[in-house]
Amino acid sequence: MGAVALAAGAVTITAASAQAAPSPTAQVVINEVYGGGGNSGAPYNRDFIELVNKGTSAVDVSTWSVQYASATGTSWSNKTNLTGSIPAGGKLVVGGASGTTGASFPVDVSGGINLSGTNGKVALVNTQTSLPGTTCTTDCSDLPQVVDFVGYGTADDWAGTAAAPTASNTTSVSRNTSSTNTADNAADFKAGAPTPGTGGGGTPPGEPTEKTIAEVQGTGTSSPLVGQNVTVKGVVTAAYPTGGFHGFFLQTQGTGPEPNPSGASDGVFVFQSGGSSSPLDEDVVIGNYVEVTGKVSEYGGLTEITAAAADITDAGTEFSPVQPLTIAWPGTDSARESIEGMLMQPTGAYTVTNTYSTNQYGEVGLAFGDRPLMQNTEVAKPGTPEADAVVADNARRKVTLDDGASSNFTASSYSAGACGTRPTPCVLNGDLTPAYVSNDKPVRVGASVTFTKPVVVDYRFDLWRFQPTEQVVGPDNAESPAVFENTRTAAPDAAAINQRGTADLKVASFNVLNYFTDLGEQDPNCLAYYDRDDNGVTVRTGCGQRGAWDAADLKRQQDKEVAAINAMGADVVGLMEVENSAKFGKPRDTSLASLVGALNAKAGAGTWAFVPSSTELPPVDQQDFITSGIIYKPANVMRVDASRALGTQSGETQAFGNAREPIAQVFKKKYGKGDKFLFVVNHFKSKGSAGPFPGDEDTGDGQGASVTSRILQAQALRDWVPTVLGDTGTKAVVMAGDYNSYTQEDPLDVLYKAGYTDVGSRFDPNRYSYSFSGLSGSLDHILVNDVALAMSTGAAHWNINAGESVALQYSRYNYHATNFYRPDPYASSDHDPVVLGLTAFAK
Repeated sequence: MGAVALAAGAVTITAASAQAAPSPTAQVVINEVYGGGGNSGAPYNRDFIELVNKGTSAVDVSTWSVQYASATGTSWSNKTNLTGSIPAGGKLVVGGASGTTGASFPVDVSGGINLSGTNGKVALVNTQTSLPGTTCTTDCSDLPQVVDFVGYGTADDWAGTAAAPTASNTTSVSRNTSSTNTADNAADFKAGAPTPGTGGGGTPPGEPTEKTIAEVQGTGTSSPLVGQNVTVKGVVTAAYPTGGFHGFFLQTQGTGPEPNPSGASDGVFVFQSGGSSSPLDEDVVIGNYVEVTGKVSEYGGLTEITAAAADITDAGTEFSPVQPLTIAWPGTDSARESIEGMLMQPTGAYTVTNTYSTNQYGEVGLAFGDRPLMQNTEVAKPGTPEADAVVADNARRKVTLDDGASSNFTASSYSAGACGTRPTPCVLNGDLTPAYVSNDKPVRVGASVTFTKPVVVDYRFDLWRFQPTEQVVGPDNAESPAVFENTRTAAPDAAAINQRGTADLKVASFNVLNYFTDLGEQDPNCLAYYDRDDNGVTVRTGCGQRGAWDAADLKRQQDKEVAAINAMGADVVGLMEVENSAKFGKPRDTSLASLVGALNAKAGAGTWAFVPSSTELPPVDQQDFITSGIIYKPANVMRVDASRALGTQSGETQAFGNAREPIAQVFKKKYGKGDKFLFVVNHFKSKGSAGPFPGDEDTGDGQGASVTSRILQAQALRDWVPTVLGDTGTKAVVMAGDYNSYTQEDPLDVLYKAGYTDVGSRFDPNRYSYSFSGLSGSLDHILVNDVALAMSTGAAHWNINAGESVALQYSRYNYHATNFYRPDPYASSDHDPVVLGLTAFAK
């Protein structure tokens, strides 16, 4: 983004000559900081940082930036690069993140910094390189490239003796009278009503000039006309009077269905200033031809024109209509830039790849093609060119279907008074319903997508998007431009399980997502996640409990898990993430017994039983709050010998010091002859945090953190199982569980090299048990040795959880105006079960 020209006769101080490090003599300083924009009760709809030039000559800031870190944070990557210059005595307003509440206002530089409304740190820097926060930590304000610095509220860094006051949704921190600057935040700043500059305080944009939309867009990543006033004409292709966008898309008449051969887009977004409470101009109707005069800016990477209602006028009826683009989804950012803002009719195959954020933002992640985006280490060895190729393929195919709104449907606050007279914490948007969430017409990862209406190609919040031409509103998805294949099944795929003959028995692996019968409300130290009526739903932090908040929440969780397990059709099930009741001073199997009781209440008395915990487990103080368990149908299988556990590797520096101990039980068919098999249940260390061993830090190869921990756990498991086989005279081994490892990762490779086969990828390829950040893969596996492989008839991933919207889980009960909860198997957890068929005899 190039600097805009100064007014004639102005004298400019270059960035290189401007004084750095906070000083009472600094010419350009931070004048005001506001982070409550768009929040509940906010007077303005976006955050802002206002700069002021206190000198007598203009200052070129085109190589500067404003940067933000949280109150105690060390990352300064949240920044906006500046453009243009600030005239003598003038102001420059840098716009930040926006919301749906409050009035809009003009800005000189549009960015996307999301400031805390209460506490944080803002730096004015004379370069566009992020500050080295991990090096300077609490002394970043002293760096030579820092021109000015404001720490406010509980910030751990500031200029002078102490931080500026705490701000709020309704107050900013701003300098005292005449922009006082003693280089002391505590002395110079006060809290009060936010007062963003009138805009135009930076370099005057000049009189409007007539331009084509393609000239406004240019052929680069940002407009060559940023900061200038322009007049353009075009056809309205999409309009958003509600939902927070408060604007419309405009496209050059007669363009489409092919892109402009110049490489410049013929579409642009027009933001109508005046506040979200004011209606769009009456001429803004889809299909109308209008003239718009306004200022060009880049908002988070999206080229837009900001115009007042008076500057939007009817351009007449003599024009050629717009035709939607009919091209394949472009695989590069530059090709997407060439169609940004243009109407498009998506053709070819699209597949749902991400539903996690649907609950929060009403958006659906898509993959261009007939398969979802993949975890690279699911299909390729970590760190290989093949793994890099998967990442590149994901980037080529990724696009997000949006709802034409910026609403955060799960926005919540833990600040007093944030929801008016309601108690806190509270859900701020609980009276709304997100789009694309449904039980009757579910939107699920792996489902095919058919576009029945055109969309607009958009770039917003760091993602390329398809915007509907008008807002999509849930729960019925009115105005949705797409329909989705319903891929739900009532039971695991019998054909996949019985592909090598009819199974005599079936075994399964199932992570039940923190099934706890010790409840959050029972412990005063527990803090909750709350629904829209301020009732606790699940435990947030503060205690050992990890599941339901109260008895009603537990019943909702239990009903879904009971439905899933009973419909699974398995005879033996290994369970992960069951409460270890010994940590609460009760018999260890108390929660497991409760789940079995609930299963039998539905399936019939005696249908299910649980394997008692092994006496080989380590002392309780070496155990986790969650544990694994084994349940079985005593009418079909029988236990042989006592239950077993690997309980000698649970010290802090041992393999299972940060994971759950493997447990095992030998089973055989209840009636008739048959071979025994050892059923082992595992739950390795998670990827989210680093363990104590060298190599546990996330190296960026796709395996996440704690790879060494999981390798050591795989090695310990590999070495322990033969001892159990020897003790019990068993030959067949079936090892189920959540290994927290995708199929091609190093921990599983330890077991492959020991002779084990992953039956999920062997018998049910191209289906997976988990979805994370829009990428599919399997963390849940059933591994078998050669003897058990000979007994295996087939296997299936039962996709009831990973691809579903989190809105359907018990943990999101009463989060929205529409109640999505049902006591069915779907969204009973976040992991899918894996089911394996076995014959009674090894072949």
